[in-house]
Amino acid sequence: MTIELVALLLALGAVVGVLAGLLGIGGGLQVVPALVFILPMTGIAPELVMHFALATSLATIILTSGSSAINHIKLGNVDLFVVKWLIPGVIIGGFLGSFIADLIPSQYLTKVFAVIVLLLALQMFSSILIVTARSMPNRFFTAVSGIIIGSLATLAGIGGGALTVPFLNRHGIEIRKAIGTSAVCGGIIALSGMLGFIWHGTHADNLPPYSIGYVYLPALLCISGTSIFTTKYGARLASYLPSHILKRIFALFLVLISITMFLH
Repeated sequence: MTIELVALLLALGAVVGVLAGLLGIGGGLQVVPALVFILPMTGIAPELVMHFALATSLATIILTSGSSAINHIKLGNVDLFVVKWLIPGVIIGGFLGSFIADLIPSQYLTKVFAVIVLLLALQMFSSILIVTARSMPNRFFTAVSGIIIGSLATLAGIGGGALTVPFLNRHGIEIRKAIGTSAVCGGIIALSGMLGFIWHGTHADNLPPYSIGYVYLPALLCISGTSIFTTKYGARLASYLPSHILKRIFALFLVLISITMFLH
């Protein structure tokens, strides 16, 4: 870790915090692609880079989403009733996603990430055109939805906000409450997914120093060190920007990330 790399990771954390508060995405959509490019500079083996990027991203999301969730709760942007319905499913999904990711070679995981993100972008674009919303499903189907959200989110290292926000908004939860609620769920998904990656990583070879399983501690500390202080600015922006603008920002951002990872 050089001074230049530390500065780069600190700057990444600051951007992650703002976008996490603004879009309720936990930061994984920026952290994973950035770490895919940065981690090889630290000497991590190429076949382990994507696994480390996903696991470290989830570890940063625990703090980032926690900070973002606190700010959204203060602003009244969290539907705690919906959170209770989703928690069982997203916990199971977090562990399941880490198990699947451990079975996939690193070079294919980048493409899996790109496909998931592109599908999320298309889903968000389609939701912009929907005027009438559906009601929330019953507890069973909400829990099943949580498993799917948790699995895909962990597989992409994104904490779930990019899945949870469209799901909740489609089912009648106003966009600001959907973003705030997704921040709470994102922290829970990230915790279960990270623990799964730590478990699987302890059985891997060629782990670098200062790592716990697939979590790379220097990157975690640098990114988290700045992101937890900047989420409040994003949360404030989310309270003022019109809903349709938030959706367009969200969807365009997903397309950009997907293209970047396809070309990697």
